[in-house]
Amino acid sequence: MPELSHFNAEGRAKMVDVSEKAATLREAAAGGTVLVNEETFGLIMRGGMKKGDVLAVAQVAGIMAAKRTPELIPMCHPIAITGVDIEFNPDAARHAIDITATVRCKGETGVEMEALTAVSAAALTIYDMCKAAQKDIEIGNIRLLHKSGGKSGGWKVES
Repeated sequence: MPELSHFNAEGRAKMVDVSEKAATLREAAAGGTVLVNEETFGLIMRGGMKKGDVLAVAQVAGIMAAKRTPELIPMCHPIAITGVDIEFNPDAARHAIDITATVRCKGETGVEMEALTAVSAAALTIYDMCKAAQKDIEIGNIRLLHKSGGKSGGWKVES
């Protein structure tokens, strides 16, 4: 098992020094799912929620969250993100909204945490905008889907 790099010689938390790493094009995608009931799903799809267009607001929330990840996750580096895209795949059969966030940068460290934070914020925003209609909304399966760039190269979740 690889040694954890977020601890100093005294065993205390530290931010990893990436100053010796080469700046490369890096990309990460993360996914997650919001499960609702049939009625709530219909309201989302018809734009019938009192708070507004659920997916439009969740998209903006996800983008904003990716940009603010270092403020939320203590050991994340501030990164000059070059792109963020949030995709929603509504699945009527499951009454689910599948979310994918893709984040890119040219830098010394990856954007996995930014992609995961974007998916989480988008899912939480869907929950927030729909909680008046349904209390038992489920958020789940938040995970890294793939990453590329950097010394360690690429990685992709096994289907």
